[in-house]
Amino acid sequence: MTALGFVTFKGIVHPWMCDAMGHVNVRHYAAMFDDASFQLLGRIAGTGVESSVGWADVRSEVDYKHETRAGALITIHSHVEKIGKSSLTYIHVMTGSLDGVVRAQARVITVRFDLAQRQKIDLAGALRTNAEALLPSSSTFKEN
Repeated sequence: MTALGFVTFKGIVHPWMCDAMGHVNVRHYAAMFDDASFQLLGRIAGTGVESSVGWADVRSEVDYKHETRAGALITIHSHVEKIGKSSLTYIHVMTGSLDGVVRAQARVITVRFDLAQRQKIDLAGALRTNAEALLPSSSTFKEN
């Protein structure tokens, strides 16, 4: 177990991901955090594609903590911070895989969404149970 959560992304920073100043451009942070979100939400809702139900991000905050340059190996750990009636708040922490330095952190609020009705739906049953297991206070919370 780690205080940061479980691994949702591992990768390398390629030179084409860097801007004119030589560090990762914000568009690539967003993509890596988005990939991590799919991993986290897959653990909660499964990987089966339900054509009528999905997730809609309603808020995303990113704090950039340390420059990240080409060649850096990075890992994102994620955990659920809060469970609402129809929403989840979760945290992604991006660190250097070798040095453990926190490079960036994202806090995302997403809503379970009925794509046909275009409205939020409750988190119930297995979804709620699965999300609760990803809270840091959960006895089943562990790093994978």
